[in-house]
Amino acid sequence: MNTRVALAFGFATAILAGLLVLGRVAASARIPSSVSSLRADDLPATLAATPPMGWNSWDGYGTSVTEPQVKANADWLAAQLKSSGWEYVVVDMEWFVTNPTGAGNSKDSLLSMDEFGRYTPAPNRFPSSVAGAGFKPLGDYIHSLGLKFGIHILSGIPKQAVEKNLPIAGSLLHAKDAANTAESCPWNPDNYAAAPGPAAQAYFDSITKLYAAWGVDFMKVDCISSHPYRGEEIRMIGEALAKAGRPIELSLSPGAAPIDKAGEMRKYAQMWRISDDIWDIWHSDVAYPQGLGDQFANVAKWALMGQPGHWPDADMLPLGYLGPHPGWGEPRFTRLSHDEQRTLMSLWCIFPSPLMIGGDLTHADAWTTSLLSNKEVIAADQHSTGNHPVISTDQTIAWVATSNPPGQYYVAVFNLQDAKRHVKYSWSDLGLRDTKYAIRDLWEKKDIGDAADFRATLGPHGSVLYRLKSASEPKY
Repeated sequence: MNTRVALAFGFATAILAGLLVLGRVAASARIPSSVSSLRADDLPATLAATPPMGWNSWDGYGTSVTEPQVKANADWLAAQLKSSGWEYVVVDMEWFVTNPTGAGNSKDSLLSMDEFGRYTPAPNRFPSSVAGAGFKPLGDYIHSLGLKFGIHILSGIPKQAVEKNLPIAGSLLHAKDAANTAESCPWNPDNYAAAPGPAAQAYFDSITKLYAAWGVDFMKVDCISSHPYRGEEIRMIGEALAKAGRPIELSLSPGAAPIDKAGEMRKYAQMWRISDDIWDIWHSDVAYPQGLGDQFANVAKWALMGQPGHWPDADMLPLGYLGPHPGWGEPRFTRLSHDEQRTLMSLWCIFPSPLMIGGDLTHADAWTTSLLSNKEVIAADQHSTGNHPVISTDQTIAWVATSNPPGQYYVAVFNLQDAKRHVKYSWSDLGLRDTKYAIRDLWEKKDIGDAADFRATLGPHGSVLYRLKSASEPKY
């Protein structure tokens, strides 16, 4: 999971600024009709018709999460956040390791596996998985809460299965036939890369059928969308999921996924990462981790690329308590300020990105709970179209989107500086036609009133997220 590539922030910001200047001089930055007419409500049977929302164990537990901890977080999610749209519970990396370390990727890992070379939950961590039950009992428990169940896997074929040349379930082939032993994930030693062909397809068919039998609804595949991009494995996994016998959403990781492969990823996946891992810092000068401030350039490149069933993913939300064994760093409450936490949520929602909470929910305080349960903010993520940036400087970035169903607008304005700023824009600066709008502040949950322009005071790295409704006199 710990990847090693990042976009230089200053360079990316300069590119972003240039792109946005072009956008602003073109016909007052109207939302394209081809995008605004695309509605999730038109596709009720589509997997991930809106950006998926849920909890993932990585930011809080790394590779150490246990069955009781997953259940406790699922209970909390069901009780506190399900009514706001959160529904996925995802067990992240190395759930098959019996001697895990927090950050994982150890060469000394002991792996639990069945006779067909398929990873099985470590029985000392997931006791309900014994006697061949796998994740079905845990999946059943999560489903009983009205939630959906997800797991993380690594691309390729387990080295342990290849070394033993185990048979592939449902075929006459063996693990050695499916593996490219000259290549493996750069940061994790568990698997060899897959060798495209009938054996690898048979292996992927076998694991997706197993996961379907467990009741898996969501599958995150790592070391596949970047460093390097593995298009053939994406295709094979996508084809395997199509015949698994159960709808399973596919999430591709890590980033940055190549933007020129967007069409191919859309064909097989519901979401894909657009950046390296984002953690609870504003800016990073190293490849891993990246910070919140570094993400503005990445989301701008992918603006207007999301559509019902297929979402560019800005990564997990490092909010709340990042412990007891976070995937990066020491146990801690998020180091992002309250302003920065709102900025993170506002940026992910106005983009819009899938929303996956990373912290330990059982330690969530009142602030974190209020941040995650604000239905008006979440509506911008789930029910908006034509989301795109309209202003970019080294001080301020602004995005605009249309509500879905249309009739109102969302506007988010972000302060990139570490000092308070007062900002003022005309509505035409933001690409909006009317001369006066009624403003609702979605974080404060209050109406501000009618305004002839946009004005706000933004704290250090702070932001506002407004919903606008025309207050201009009708034109006849």
